[in-house]
Amino acid sequence: MAKNIMFQGTGSTVGKSVITAALCRILNDEGYAVAPFKSQNMALNAYVTKEGKEMGRAQVVQAEAARIEPHVSMNPILLKPTSDMGSQVVVNGKVYMNLSASDYYTHKEALMTEVKKAYKALDEAYEIIVIEGAGSPAEINLRKNDIVNMGLAEEIDTPVILIGDIDKGGVFASIYGTYMLLSSSEQKRIKGYIINKFRGDVRLLEPGIEMFYERLPIPCLGVIPFERIDVDDEDSVTERFLSRNTSPIQIGVVRLPYLSNFTDFTPFELEPDVGVQYISTQEDFEKSDIIILPGSKSTIKDLEYIKRLGMDQWIKEAHSKGKIIIGICGGYQMLGQEIKDPLHVETNNDYIDGLGLLEMTTTMMQEKTTVQSEGEVVNHPKGINGKNHKVKGYEIHMGVSTYSDRMRPFLKLNNRLDGCMNATGTVCGTYLHGLFDMDGFRHDLLTAIRKEKAMEQQDLVNFARLKEEAYDHIANLVKQNIDMDQIKAIVGIK
Repeated sequence: MAKNIMFQGTGSTVGKSVITAALCRILNDEGYAVAPFKSQNMALNAYVTKEGKEMGRAQVVQAEAARIEPHVSMNPILLKPTSDMGSQVVVNGKVYMNLSASDYYTHKEALMTEVKKAYKALDEAYEIIVIEGAGSPAEINLRKNDIVNMGLAEEIDTPVILIGDIDKGGVFASIYGTYMLLSSSEQKRIKGYIINKFRGDVRLLEPGIEMFYERLPIPCLGVIPFERIDVDDEDSVTERFLSRNTSPIQIGVVRLPYLSNFTDFTPFELEPDVGVQYISTQEDFEKSDIIILPGSKSTIKDLEYIKRLGMDQWIKEAHSKGKIIIGICGGYQMLGQEIKDPLHVETNNDYIDGLGLLEMTTTMMQEKTTVQSEGEVVNHPKGINGKNHKVKGYEIHMGVSTYSDRMRPFLKLNNRLDGCMNATGTVCGTYLHGLFDMDGFRHDLLTAIRKEKAMEQQDLVNFARLKEEAYDHIANLVKQNIDMDQIKAIVGIK
């Protein structure tokens, strides 16, 4: 039977995902077979395992930090919002059904059975399980049938560490208030707290920690300084929307309400002269050197949004000026002439006109395609020499696209053609997530822009190596700023 420990937070974006990943790497460095677990994840960032099953990207990051292969047992329930009031529910990697928030609540008891099965699989295979909660355990209106915070903690009997974000302000109040809203049995599970994202001299905080202990006698296990972390965090998309930079090369990702898999663009952020902006104004489109239409959980709704804001005209203006436009998954579908939805998979509309930049039509299907794919680039975007670039990644989509003879195929994946490109190589699209993880392709794409702008060329960036260095960095950051002896004692190891 595995030992376990659980990180819960005073709210979303406090750092649960990253700290869980850090502890996975720390314990693996010490020789333990460790796995992450999050029973229920709400995110539009998804990944496809080798078995062709969907899971949340945060647990993929944590699995990579633990140096193990991601598996759906690490995230048995994934909620992918389709509206403000409902989500597609993915159970054990496969679509379960679309449910409203109130209807989902009635399924919680049955879903807890699946959660326990998934946890048991990890329990039998690993020495330590590091568990991440969701949001806050203090949402008392959701406590009944809770399957992700204290309800889960009591079901699997795990100690809990509470994380508070001091950068938001009111960290002591949020920790105290969270604790006081728990039942007595739940309070006993809280073995300590961590203050995250601290800026400044920690000595100025120490008197507050001492005074806080007089009111709530649970130990502070550490204060982690604020740092920019180059690790994918499912909640960080909101912060990315707001970020601005002045890098010489601007990658403009069209900002969509149901944008999915923003982790596709992380590799660009690690390039020394490249900035990623999530764009929604005409000025943003004009400043972008490459415009990317990203994946979408609700392609038709997001296409309607693009048209309503006039972004379709800005995209076409960029095209007329010869800028490179790339569509990924749902963004690829939008670039075509039409999206048909005869089965009303996404909306009640039978079809919607696309942006018309590719002679291609998409038909929405009832069955979702989820598969890992690999292959090569068969036709390159403008400015890239015809090298034999190898690519790999994964596909998650509901539609099937067909293109005219006047279009050229973009990629060859799993011995079949995927995506297409216009005659000039300025517009292309693919269903492949992870395209920009490929160092050679990304480097040559950026090299073409650097030549066009008469910029100094850069060395090839090794994305896989930088990811590993980032996992080591967060592990060292956390290890140096928390009491690992107390953490180990809580886990029950030496």
